[in-house]
Amino acid sequence: MKNVVVIGSQWGDEGKGKIVDWLSSEADVVIRFQGGHNAGHTLVIDGVTYKLRLLPSGIVRKNKISIIGNGVVVDPWALLEEIKEIRSKGVEVDEKNLILSESANLILPFHKEMDEIREDAAGKSKIGTTRRGIGPAYEDKVGRRSIRVMDLISERNLDQRLEKVLSHHNAIRKGLNKKIFEKEQLKKDLLKIAPEILKFSKPVWKKISDFKKENKKILFEGAQGVLLDVDHGTYPYVTSSNTVASSAATGSGCGLDTINYVLGITKAYTTRVGEGPFPTELKNEIGELLGSRGKEFGTVTSRKRRCGWFDGVLVRQTIKISGINGIALTKLDVLDELEEIKICIAYELDGKKIDYLPAAVEDQLKVKPIYKSFQGWRTSTRGIKNFDKLPPNAKKYINELEKFIETKVSSISTSPEREDTILIENPF
Repeated sequence: MKNVVVIGSQWGDEGKGKIVDWLSSEADVVIRFQGGHNAGHTLVIDGVTYKLRLLPSGIVRKNKISIIGNGVVVDPWALLEEIKEIRSKGVEVDEKNLILSESANLILPFHKEMDEIREDAAGKSKIGTTRRGIGPAYEDKVGRRSIRVMDLISERNLDQRLEKVLSHHNAIRKGLNKKIFEKEQLKKDLLKIAPEILKFSKPVWKKISDFKKENKKILFEGAQGVLLDVDHGTYPYVTSSNTVASSAATGSGCGLDTINYVLGITKAYTTRVGEGPFPTELKNEIGELLGSRGKEFGTVTSRKRRCGWFDGVLVRQTIKISGINGIALTKLDVLDELEEIKICIAYELDGKKIDYLPAAVEDQLKVKPIYKSFQGWRTSTRGIKNFDKLPPNAKKYINELEKFIETKVSSISTSPEREDTILIENPF
């Protein structure tokens, strides 16, 4: 029995939905451990499309337990809307198959407003957030003034907690010449939905301990990618939480010994949404081709993704930082039409060759990629389920990629369909 953490090894959007769906069919418990409703997974099961934002991928499968951990920031209205949406497609959601950590922090309307105010004021210096209040909610969590799920139990306690958090936010709003946020209506709105939210609330750490004793298979489902990690990503163009594999433990309430395998979802090329450094970005017809063939639009925001060559330097770096044991290589078929394919194997910075992405954003924006070129295979790989049946040049590309990043390729995805996967090693 293994417990598996699934994370993105790039900037997110690596195709986690398909891989997580496949893994969740084998798991007993699926846990979201960080992020909010700013990142989405698209699942297609029996011809039905599910777009999940807060709910773990296991929710669409029968006899699975889905958990939203303490590391997730939760917009309670968005959660209830998502539950309503997925129920309309015939999925059962109740207290038996969905658990919400009592310690999870809430995203409230003033968080979203603050997110919008800051992005609009930043102009050309904007980070490119999804404007859903994720960052401001995490700030309040660290500032110890946040409203948590458990605070909805008592009206008196909720009133006191709102008083504290709004004294902070309203001081900032006044300074920005914005209208102060009134407490009473928000309190009424929260108390109205409190029973619906609280019925899912449990001490998640205790439930995980029970699941371990019962030898249940646990899948920890990450959102975003390692390069958006607040400590290890392209700061400040990052998300507001730790996206690395080790945060699965802190974001759910279990020991590191609970994690047995880390799977890094890795796209066969590179994409990024929003602002920030992107050394291998292609602002030409090849970049457009990758975007159109790969259908590179965000699940949550529908924003067009920036596209570029596979950055081996970055992936090798995220593998080491996050302790990735194997990668699931996705969207190989998107490269089928290309005559030449490139992998970034080093950077040039101020005339010097370096083998890692520096921490300073000024340097990240200046680095120039050094490429190794490969001859394309110019034939379809779509739907291939056996490695030996891949075109010789595709196999060479994968073998060289695997050798460079110093980690084995555990599976290869050859179409968006769940069945079109070359399985080399089962993480479970």
